[in-house]
Amino acid sequence: MDTRSAERRLRENPVVILPVGALESHGPHLPLGADQLQAEATAEALAARVGGLVLPTLPFGVCPAARRFAGTVSLSMETLGAMTLEVLEEVARMGGRRVLLLSGHGEGRHMAALREAADTAVRRRPGLRVVVLCDYELVYELRGREAPVTDGHAGLLETSRVMFLAPTLVGTERPVVVDRRPAFRVGDSTAEEWPESVVGDTRGASAELGGRVHEHVLRRLEAIVGDLLAP
Repeated sequence: MDTRSAERRLRENPVVILPVGALESHGPHLPLGADQLQAEATAEALAARVGGLVLPTLPFGVCPAARRFAGTVSLSMETLGAMTLEVLEEVARMGGRRVLLLSGHGEGRHMAALREAADTAVRRRPGLRVVVLCDYELVYELRGREAPVTDGHAGLLETSRVMFLAPTLVGTERPVVVDRRPAFRVGDSTAEEWPESVVGDTRGASAELGGRVHEHVLRRLEAIVGDLLAP
């Protein structure tokens, strides 16, 4: 999009979608960039439905849980928060007033950094409205229906969704991993507690299931945009 086209579109007050990814281990079967590719695909499909604009993706996130696995790049909360805040303020400066910050990575500290940055931007820029969520907050609504309630990171639902969105990037292994990390203890997990960067049983994964998951996310996002970011 050229500068004049952007100026015209921003005057129309579209929803501006900022995808946020992460570079993080997703087991032996999914690509390191799984969070980014899901966020981008979701943002583009949602923009087509709601007439939105999609910004370039912020590709790195806060990923402390998976740092011991090769390929993970974890930023500090301060770095991610500062970068997100500056992007949001620039969007507001240009006239953007409705922003969906859509993360493909849902780790707690990652989401806290995004929400704090959005909160600061909204307080500094009157008229700016921002919704912050991870698409897996919506995917996991399907646990207990389409997958076991224990399904998680790089598990059945995520493997199926990546098979639907990017089948050539999915490997042939289908790991089964029980996450034994203590719920309330801080610090890194041991290899015995979390032997692979997967949570769940991926053996039943399919592109068909992934399509249902992705459509569920898009329908929920359309409703959220309509409710919280209406013109």
